Amino acid sequence: MSRYALPFLATLSCTASPRGPALPVADHHQHLFSPAIVALLDTSGAMPPLTAGDLIPLLDSAGIRKATVLSVAYMYGSPKRTIPDEHAKVRAENDWTAEQAAQYPDRLVALCGVNPLKDYALDELARCAKDPRLSRGLKLHFGNSDVQLNNPAHAERLRRFFQAANDHRMAIVVHMRASISMKRPYGVAQARVFLEQLLPAAPDVAVQVAHLASSGPGFDDPPAHEVIAVLAEAVQKGDPRTKRLLFDVASNVARDSSAADEARIVKLIRQVGVERVLYGSDAAVSDNPRPGEGWTLFRRLSLTDEEFEKIAGNVAPYLK
Repeated sequence: MSRYALPFLATLSCTASPRGPALPVADHHQHLFSPAIVALLDTSGAMPPLTAGDLIPLLDSAGIRKATVLSVAYMYGSPKRTIPDEHAKVRAENDWTAEQAAQYPDRLVALCGVNPLKDYALDELARCAKDPRLSRGLKLHFGNSDVQLNNPAHAERLRRFFQAANDHRMAIVVHMRASISMKRPYGVAQARVFLEQLLPAAPDVAVQVAHLASSGPGFDDPPAHEVIAVLAEAVQKGDPRTKRLLFDVASNVARDSSAADEARIVKLIRQVGVERVLYGSDAAVSDNPRPGEGWTLFRRLSLTDEEFEKIAGNVAPYLK
């Protein structure tokens, strides 16, 4: 169990039916997709945009009151693409996401997305920090942005970015998993850079590691097991650098998850402490489980009812 009480992390009463278990107060890992980003991702035209108006009924059907909407503006900054007026498109996607969330101010909170390696990254961070619709936090995707923590230049850019986020009191939600398609190194060495260089640069804000440092769906990802083991051990030992470190479980329990992977997730949750674990279900697109099914899948884990209730009631500080 963690040595820290995490006073900054709210725990609210959970929604529950008279005949069923508690339901999550919040989904901490959702995305929306504008018409512009859909056109970038799917030239066939088969993928429709995903708006706040589409997400709210999914939350309602799952009994979930709030959600974090993580802007996918970083997708424009993928090094696999050459995008004219790239920063302008990043700004537009962040603003569109903010506008969508603002339609439901009591339900949705938008976080600003950007590739932290880009020359405009700090400018976009500062711009979002001035916008009350986006000022609560940032979404980073190391895989999509091809962040390589074993590269000293990348690590230094990330350190400066984390420090700027801390200066602006913006939470950080980070998809740590390095690019799978590009076979980038990912393991103990990368976890050490994150722990020893990045977390100390943001000591005053919540840093949320998405997908338990994997990518999902599922948790059949041995390199990610190495990374999360380093972070979990640091938490368990009371490492002060992990004082505000949180973990979301978005899509980690999939429809076809193995018993071994589910047991590994249970062990990790107990190692870091249920007070650090946030429910999330990931984007409601394609055949991804929707928020309600995601919670049903998560309930397959061999946690106690008390542990599920604690996780269901956890709310990250940026959602307060």
